[in-house]
Amino acid sequence: MDAENRVVLNVGGIRHETYKATLKKIPATRLSRLTEALANYDPILNEYFFDRHPGVFAQVLNYYRTGKLHYPTDVCGPLFEEELEFWGLDSNQVEPCCWMTYTAHRDTQETLAVLDRLDLDTDKPSDEELARKFGFEDAYFSGNISWWMKTKPKLWSLFDEPYSSQAAKVIGVISVFFICVSILSFCLKTHPDMRVPVIMNVTVLTADNTTAWTLDKKATNAHDAFFYIECVCNTWFTFEILIRFVASPNKFGFIKASVNMIDFIATLSFYVDILLQRFASHLENADILEFFSIIRIMRLFKLTRHSSGLKILIQTFRASAKELTLLVFFLVLGIVIFASLVYYAERIQANPHNDFNSIPLGLWWALVTMTTVGYGDMAPKTYVGMFVGALCALAGVLTIALPVPVIVSNFAMYYSHTQARAKLPKKRRRVLPVEHVRVGPPQPPGPKRGGPNANNRGSGPKMGNSNIKSIQN
Repeated sequence: MDAENRVVLNVGGIRHETYKATLKKIPATRLSRLTEALANYDPILNEYFFDRHPGVFAQVLNYYRTGKLHYPTDVCGPLFEEELEFWGLDSNQVEPCCWMTYTAHRDTQETLAVLDRLDLDTDKPSDEELARKFGFEDAYFSGNISWWMKTKPKLWSLFDEPYSSQAAKVIGVISVFFICVSILSFCLKTHPDMRVPVIMNVTVLTADNTTAWTLDKKATNAHDAFFYIECVCNTWFTFEILIRFVASPNKFGFIKASVNMIDFIATLSFYVDILLQRFASHLENADILEFFSIIRIMRLFKLTRHSSGLKILIQTFRASAKELTLLVFFLVLGIVIFASLVYYAERIQANPHNDFNSIPLGLWWALVTMTTVGYGDMAPKTYVGMFVGALCALAGVLTIALPVPVIVSNFAMYYSHTQARAKLPKKRRRVLPVEHVRVGPPQPPGPKRGGPNANNRGSGPKMGNSNIKSIQN
């Protein structure tokens, strides 16, 4: 009677034996609907054969027995999900003790998806991929590719993908050179030794009521050499951005990219600056307009096209936005609290040299103290104020130190996956589809063979209602 209630399951060559009632505990699953009419039932060996992963099935069967689904640590997450889907189980039933380990692959898949969007792959795409990317796939398959369709991807690779060819590397080096020269010129022209004084004649009245001429320094301007350097650099930047815009596969996506917007505004600011110097230099406070030329320093972000490390760093800050927001919130909270405390603490005792005449002044002191900068321009003089200052410094160290490991972990995760992708073989071996073996007419069944060696067999295709097995003696 007990033998009739037992069922033998052969999964990947490993035999499992359990009760039919155990498999009925979780209805609407593959194992709860086992019948002898199924094609994978072997009447000779009296067992069901499934060509699935045996390690995962051990946990699946244990789930039927105990009602608790655990995750095997020696199996990849996607494989575990595929096996659960085959057996008809829900992956959300994984126990809490294994949930974090099980869901780690989802974070990995999200990271790989982000790296795909960052376009860090330096492999040369095929002609079909280029046609699909630039939107002339139909013309490619029909063979009607024009001269511009062939030239456009080459121009785009030449100016936007520095590692696609030797010529693209040369263009990339030239672009980096002009960026560095432009930034260096922008910084050096503010140095006093690099500026030329503007001298003007001034008429003055002497003591004996006569007029005299004198020379007076009105202002200082940057040397003319810097203007010519900027003209050459911005000529290259204008040429580069026009070529990249014309050859871009997606014009709207090109304009929407933040790096391209910075490049466009920085280049435009140079021409606006020339117009202002030509037509608005006589206006008062015209020098304030030069402040907007600071946007040119943002050209440093163009280096992200030439460095995958900078792309990963920027993506790290994006991924750590919640932690950075939390850091700023706690800093602001601590700054307001300690600025108020030190203001009233310095007023408790007699303090003729009190630096904290208002709470807004205390905000600057609290910010400098919590960020461990400590300029020393403001300091508490009383014992109560010193105690508040000590608490402010300790709170700042703890507040800043807590989110830093998360940011470092995100950077390490992106960087490690980038290195792993770079080392992967570019051409992966594909699994061929299974070819069914042609078999002869069905043979009469032989004697039953059991034992531990009975599972070492090959299974052929089923023909009609007959079951054909080749059994090794």
